[in-house]
Amino acid sequence: MTVDFRNDEHGASTDYASLATRAIPWILVASLGAAAFYWDGLISLGYAWARPEYSYGPLVPLITLYMTLLEINRHPVKADHGSRIVGFIVLAAALLIGLVGNLVEIPDIITYGFILYIGALILLLAGTREGFRFWPGWLHLIFMLPLPAFIYLQVSTHLQAVSAELGVAVIQLMNIPVLLDGTVIDLGEYKLLVAEACSGLRYLFPLFSFGWLMAVLYNGPNWHRVVIFLATIPVTILMNSFRVGMIGVLVNYYGIEQAEGFLHYFEGWVIFISCTAILYILAWILSRYFSFGRERPAYIIGMDYQGMMGPLKKLPSLKAGRAFISAAVIALLAGLAWQMTPTQEPAPINRLPLGIFPMNVENWQGRATILDRDIERVLGADEYLLADFSDGEKDINLLMTFYKSQTKGSGIHSPEICLPGGGWEVSQWQQRTITVGSDGEQQSFPVNRAIIQQGLERQLVYFWFEQRGRRITNDFEAKFASMWDTFADGRSDGGLVRVVTPLTRTEDVELADERLQNFLSSVVPQLPSYFPAIEN
Repeated sequence: MTVDFRNDEHGASTDYASLATRAIPWILVASLGAAAFYWDGLISLGYAWARPEYSYGPLVPLITLYMTLLEINRHPVKADHGSRIVGFIVLAAALLIGLVGNLVEIPDIITYGFILYIGALILLLAGTREGFRFWPGWLHLIFMLPLPAFIYLQVSTHLQAVSAELGVAVIQLMNIPVLLDGTVIDLGEYKLLVAEACSGLRYLFPLFSFGWLMAVLYNGPNWHRVVIFLATIPVTILMNSFRVGMIGVLVNYYGIEQAEGFLHYFEGWVIFISCTAILYILAWILSRYFSFGRERPAYIIGMDYQGMMGPLKKLPSLKAGRAFISAAVIALLAGLAWQMTPTQEPAPINRLPLGIFPMNVENWQGRATILDRDIERVLGADEYLLADFSDGEKDINLLMTFYKSQTKGSGIHSPEICLPGGGWEVSQWQQRTITVGSDGEQQSFPVNRAIIQQGLERQLVYFWFEQRGRRITNDFEAKFASMWDTFADGRSDGGLVRVVTPLTRTEDVELADERLQNFLSSVVPQLPSYFPAIEN
């Protein structure tokens, strides 16, 4: 079958009125192809929707469907006999991105390709000119995708700190004595931890979707719509901080029960509804007071349901052009080819478990301990070692984590996650190349070096990522290295090494640097046994 990329007659001929050119069967073929090709990403998406942060996810496609039907109902689609070359370019990009995601085993990348694939089908079915009319609904689908884990953790950590600081300000406005220790709100009798779940992301993600819908339905100039959508960020942060502060006030007067159970979740729903109300009030203010000579609109938000089912009733008679049929066949073949591709099982990694790392390192005696459950859950490591070493005078804490795979959401975290929490703040941060080992067997490599401080107490921290023979200091570089090694060698294992030593009030930092580097001179030579390199 010859495909004409310049002119795709949209089923006008009587010969094409047969069942073979009905759109529904070919939409099903394209859907089957997508399911086969993007399967791992779609399964990952389902798991993400099971998390509280993304539980709104299943509503996003329904809202997109509503936006699409509304656009068709207001402005019926006209026949577009023009070129479909743009649609095929987008389809090629979608399949390429999906293939890369499949090869490096990163579901997030696969889902990005899937969203692009939907856009390609729209352009190929409706035509370039008509298809681009539906970009608001198509772009809205992005809000159903989870953030990559290493970005999510970084954003969550910063929002926790902001929510804690603003929450304390709310408590202080009520003349209640309060102390902020990192993300711990100290009320004296009670202490409240502003945990990951209180960062505000559980509001921000669904409010993004709602703000986008409101901006699209808003009856006013485009700059108003941009303001409404961008307002979701400060509204969420301020309202979540207000919630944190009010919980502190209630706990102070009525007890810790105010921060637990049903009441805690009910307060969350009240805040979310309040956020949506604030966005509507903002839209009303913009429409009423910032029209700048424009005639005041008859309505602010156009929620039109009349005739919404009309486009769906016409779906059985919709025709699929040759370009769309070709794309559906290509997608199906790509999906079948991928599913029939033999799975490459990673070669067994010959390594020692971290649990047998020696607790006697030169003159340092160690004692293994365990992480807090919340920290252990965030790290998500397959193995970890946490040990306190002492030489009788000075102390060093060693943390090593190992991940069998770092391409499926775990393993790489932002640098802030790797530093001790509980009120410690970074006073100095730099990357430094250190040299460790004995004469003749010295190694030089970069580390992240930080001095953290809590009150008058200070600690010196080194950490880096052990990545299959590489030592990397940047989390993004480590992620891309894992992607490449997964593609080239089928391995994405690796981990983190972190050492911390306290500083006395009068101690020179250079002495602490020397202490850590002397300790690492005995530790680093042993690391290849626990974090093996890729064999050439």
